[in-house]
Amino acid sequence: MASAPATVDHVGHVPVDDVASPEDTNPSKQDINPWSVSGEVGDDGKVKAIDYTKLIDEFGTSKIDDALLQRWEKVTGQKPHRFMRRGIFFSHRDLHMILDRYEKNDPFFLYTGRGPSSDSMHIGHTQVFDFVKWLQETLDVPLIVMLTDDEKYLFSEKRTVEEVMGYSRTNAMDIIAAGFDPKKTFIFSDFAYVGGAFYKNIVRFAKRVTYNTAKAIFGFDGSSNIGKIHFASIQGATSFASSFPHIFGHDEKKTSSIPCLIPCAIDQDPYFRLTRDCAQGLKFAKPALIHMRFLDALQGPGSKMSASDDNSAIFLSDTAKQIKNKINKYAFSGGRETLEEHREKGGNADVDVAYQYLTFFLEDDDELKRIKDEYNSGKLLTGELKAICIEHLQKYVGTFQERRSKVSDAVVDEFMSVRPLEWKGNPRVPRADLVVPVTKTDGATPTGDAAGTGELSKNAMKKLLKEQQIAAKKAQKAKEKEAAAEGGSEA
Repeated sequence: MASAPATVDHVGHVPVDDVASPEDTNPSKQDINPWSVSGEVGDDGKVKAIDYTKLIDEFGTSKIDDALLQRWEKVTGQKPHRFMRRGIFFSHRDLHMILDRYEKNDPFFLYTGRGPSSDSMHIGHTQVFDFVKWLQETLDVPLIVMLTDDEKYLFSEKRTVEEVMGYSRTNAMDIIAAGFDPKKTFIFSDFAYVGGAFYKNIVRFAKRVTYNTAKAIFGFDGSSNIGKIHFASIQGATSFASSFPHIFGHDEKKTSSIPCLIPCAIDQDPYFRLTRDCAQGLKFAKPALIHMRFLDALQGPGSKMSASDDNSAIFLSDTAKQIKNKINKYAFSGGRETLEEHREKGGNADVDVAYQYLTFFLEDDDELKRIKDEYNSGKLLTGELKAICIEHLQKYVGTFQERRSKVSDAVVDEFMSVRPLEWKGNPRVPRADLVVPVTKTDGATPTGDAAGTGELSKNAMKKLLKEQQIAAKKAQKAKEKEAAAEGGSEA
């Protein structure tokens, strides 16, 4: 949403050195912000592919270069993920610092999230979670997944609290199906978890951000509800280890130095530029970030998949037939107008959606290069390229659906229960960082500091999880009722 640096001089509030502010609105320019993504519109009226190099300059981030990839492999002993090798994760803030900590086996954690806006995620959503699963396995560190059901209610004119709470349950099942380790993973919904130590950090954060700062970063105006303005402090507070005493302990002198690594799409960066400045003022560790480019919508470059547009995305609930039809009918082609012209001049893989999807899903670098070379030379036709893409997507979604079918309400309850996590970090270096948080015995009532840490009793957590289950069922019934009504009206 913004590009030029801005500062705020209110006494006692954060100077936003790391934050961008809005420039004059120009609808032809690419627009990347937490709520909408669009590429630049050219003189011919067509939307261009998003220029990620320009975003690095505008947002003030650092490119993930060959030197950093080489250091990653040296420090972790693992070849960088294909997303890193291919520039899908292309930008970062302080990834060097995370590698420094891993070398010494100093504690840090992974933090990512999902705004539950529909009962099924699409493949654009799962790419971050697939990468985070790889990070969790490679680095052996705790993962915190935030379900921003409050955000989806605040930023929607139509959704109810009950509806988004229901989506939290079903989206949690989708996330768990990525294969995360429950011993190392805590998933929470904002409606269920906000309170105690977490809320204390939210308030600390909120006190450091003025309305003018929020307006400069996010473009809020006089018609924006105050919940939207306040939400940045909720998303930001999740970056602080002291928000999770059941994982990192209650001693803020220790937890204040524990940073997190946030894998996210580049459109979420404004939230965390603000968070990094607030962290510095609060004497908390700044979050590090690693930024992902978008998986294009089926309609082509300059867009991203949308949960509200069924024809823009491949959903995790789609059948093999639906996937085939969507790719064949809607996937933007980089091929030529005629077979003869394509054979002569070749296609353009850089704008072809089927090829772009293969850069995400195909593991073999040599095979991917062969496909690109053959398509650009004209040897491989558009229909043949789409067939390759369809095969990989059908396999990916089908495998996901098998895993998803095994995720029960009891499994979700386990991931969302407030409990200590277990991790070891770098296996080459003994871990000697934190005392494992003391857990309460069954039936014990928290007292003193424990009563204000956000560590809920088992009964309280069961009650919250039960409410989510009920909300999920209500949302499903409402959806079925709406679908039945639409079917009746069409008849």
